[in-house]
Amino acid sequence: MTKFRHLILTAIAATGLMLLVSHSFAQQPMDRGDQPGLIPDDSMELDPEFRKQMVLYRTNEPPGTIIISTAERHLYLIQGGGRALRYGIGVGRDGFQWQGMVNITKKAEWPDWTPPPEMIARQPYLPRFMAGGPGNPLGARAMYLGATVYRIHGTNQPDTIGTAISSGCFRLVNADVADLYDRVPVGTRVIIRQKPEL
Repeated sequence: MTKFRHLILTAIAATGLMLLVSHSFAQQPMDRGDQPGLIPDDSMELDPEFRKQMVLYRTNEPPGTIIISTAERHLYLIQGGGRALRYGIGVGRDGFQWQGMVNITKKAEWPDWTPPPEMIARQPYLPRFMAGGPGNPLGARAMYLGATVYRIHGTNQPDTIGTAISSGCFRLVNADVADLYDRVPVGTRVIIRQKPEL
């Protein structure tokens, strides 16, 4: 009888533990990742901090330079005179943030998307190719950064601006990326910083 009671108590404890663990996993936010085919909600309003605006910005970099601050979730297009156009961005999630200096090597309107093999390995549900258009995760425009697989691009997920969700690219809402695209030529210098300058 004691063995049977011990067995019943063990089964009850194990069931309770399994329910507790599954409940805690259910409470964690789901990593949405890229959502090919999702049509963006262009009526969504960005938080005022992430809306395009002219700001004061001290730097020794010449006008036309792009400075990306991943910690702030902002991209700055230097205008000169201590000013910059500031755009809100989405950045790479933990483990996918990087820094350095590159140039824009290519620009594309409504770019096609071919996820790199490393991304397919992490997210096997992704399509191997997707033609450009509103449901494409690269959005309305893309500016390719050096010889890397990274880009400054639009998004079909405007609610991800201000977050760290990408695989290393920098995303803007489609209206902002189209504006930036029209302002910068191929060859533009891009400085990516993880920490703000003092």
